[in-house]
Amino acid sequence: MSSKEHKWFIEQTSPGTAHMFAVKEYLVCKRTPYQQVEIADTTFFGRILVLDGKIQSAESDEYIYHEALVHPAMLMHARPRRVLVIGGGEGATLREILRHPTVEKVVMIDIDEEVVDLCKKYLPHWHRGSFDDPRVELLHLDARRYLEENDIRFDIIISDIPEPVEEGPALRLYTWQFYRLIKERLLDGGILALQGGDFSYAFIDVYNSVYNTIKQVMPGVLSYRAFIPSFNTDWGFAIASKDGELEKFDPAEIDIRAAERKLELSFYDSETHRGMFAIPRDIRKRRDSTTVVIDDDKLLTTY
Repeated sequence: MSSKEHKWFIEQTSPGTAHMFAVKEYLVCKRTPYQQVEIADTTFFGRILVLDGKIQSAESDEYIYHEALVHPAMLMHARPRRVLVIGGGEGATLREILRHPTVEKVVMIDIDEEVVDLCKKYLPHWHRGSFDDPRVELLHLDARRYLEENDIRFDIIISDIPEPVEEGPALRLYTWQFYRLIKERLLDGGILALQGGDFSYAFIDVYNSVYNTIKQVMPGVLSYRAFIPSFNTDWGFAIASKDGELEKFDPAEIDIRAAERKLELSFYDSETHRGMFAIPRDIRKRRDSTTVVIDDDKLLTTY
């Protein structure tokens, strides 16, 4: 098939740029009460999940994203037992958490039950049966309301939700008020990890706003990044501890703890960790000059 005969999915990454995927077949294309969802088979990246026009993960490289999101927090904690996942509808974040034998309980909250059901059916490579693990409690409700109404606390909280774009379902899960609530729901030594969006110099404004907002509440927040081929960019993550001790962490502990927990990871180890947390000077300067703080009464908007 020539390139002219392909169907093309076009992801608009800014008002003047876009990312194109040659599509073999659309499996799902529907609107839930919360967002537009598409699942498609592409010629290069395999199956992809798209929410509100933004690619969330791809079959060929989702392991990079999910290992990067989950394992720094899980391995920087000496013994993570109770974990909260906010979002994570594909089930791959859950999959990676459950690889740690110290884990006794995982609460996963994804407001969009339809998306989770579609992922269970069409993305078995992602979840690999993780939803059926007896340690998992899956809830379909508003994560913020859950944290407000329950005083349960966690060793690790991982936020795997779409970026805070206008009209998206996750807007109020990126404000300083929400991060203050998360801090209150972390046990001593607890760690928050999340994805924060594009980390390239040209498109880093959303990430910088998220980072600066966390910084108002959580001490010692750290940036890290990983290149995700299907995103065609460095992707930004952030990690913060309740007590602000993460900067003292020795990366050599990553391999020691991974061996103790019998983890055989494809992407992440101590050497990868050092590279992920080494942020170029121009990015650091731009990030650290950001003054935007996302507030319940002043939500972040993008194009």
